[in-house]
Amino acid sequence: MSTKTARLPRVTGALVLVCLAATAAACGGTQASSPTLSGTPAPADPIPTATSPSPTPTAAFAAKVTEVTRNEVKYSWRPGCPVSLGDLRKVTLTYWGFDDKPHTGELVVNKAVTGDITTVFKKLYDWRFPIARMQLVDVYKGSDFDSIEVDNTSAFNCRPATGSSKWSQHAYGRAIDINPRENPYVSSDGSVAHTNARKFAKRPLDKPGVINPGDRVVKAFKAEGWEWGGYWTPIRDYQHFSKAGG
Repeated sequence: MSTKTARLPRVTGALVLVCLAATAAACGGTQASSPTLSGTPAPADPIPTATSPSPTPTAAFAAKVTEVTRNEVKYSWRPGCPVSLGDLRKVTLTYWGFDDKPHTGELVVNKAVTGDITTVFKKLYDWRFPIARMQLVDVYKGSDFDSIEVDNTSAFNCRPATGSSKWSQHAYGRAIDINPRENPYVSSDGSVAHTNARKFAKRPLDKPGVINPGDRVVKAFKAEGWEWGGYWTPIRDYQHFSKAGG
């Protein structure tokens, strides 16, 4: 069976040049429009001249500071804590996950350090430093152990310092623990309390989410006046940063 090929009309060279210089619509063609985020069709874009694809845009870092409600710190705050409820703030911010995607997390800190937290975590986000999760410790009913067990980054918790009867800086809202699995608390004998963190007990260690001596995460906190527990001796608390030490 034979097929017939449609004969295209002859066009002059001048008309070809005009058509090439015009948009697709002007030449009688159509161009698909791209939907906007709201779902409304966007105007047709001009014919691209670049041959390489454009990079996918990254969501911008965002942080919001709000007052803390009693229910949000139902387990982690109580009367007699060294900081009043009115001196605490919740910081809702974006962070980069281990899945290479942006996420939104929450931290409760002292209102005096919200600027420090926002500044440092913007740097971490820009660097795409991965964080496993970031939830209030009250999600775990105030249990520091349970929060650490699931690799949760958290800040305020009205509790004593590990192995001490004195208040931790966490109880003042001036400390934060980052990726506690990748950055464990290491006792003087080299042991760790969480078995899933054993392979992360030594430094330096080149793995995602790990904090090493003198690296840019340590320097970012130091620039805001925060100390790193990884420099303590004889114990090492690689996850821990605090404004006033301890």
